[in-house]
Amino acid sequence: MKAFLLVSEQLMLPCLNKKLFGIECPGCGIQRSVALIWDGDLVGAFKMYPAIYTLIIMFLLIGIDIVTKKKDFSKLIIPLAIINAVIIITNYILKFI
Repeated sequence: MKAFLLVSEQLMLPCLNKKLFGIECPGCGIQRSVALIWDGDLVGAFKMYPAIYTLIIMFLLIGIDIVTKKKDFSKLIIPLAIINAVIIITNYILKFI
């Protein structure tokens, strides 16, 4: 799996914000976090990007909602989106402190 992480890091998209302005964007770290999950380092993934697990849950619910159309997950998706926004913004601010 370490080989996958090394290969995936070579294929990751560069952050345009970081290239243009020299500062990370609020989404910086999400690709590396997904690669760490894929590699089995769950704690490292959380440290890299704390909103990763709530984002995964939210996107899974969105996918299930789109595919099944039987259950309305909007009552869960909207609070998860708010929680994700709070985590992402808080993490972004803490990077600069």
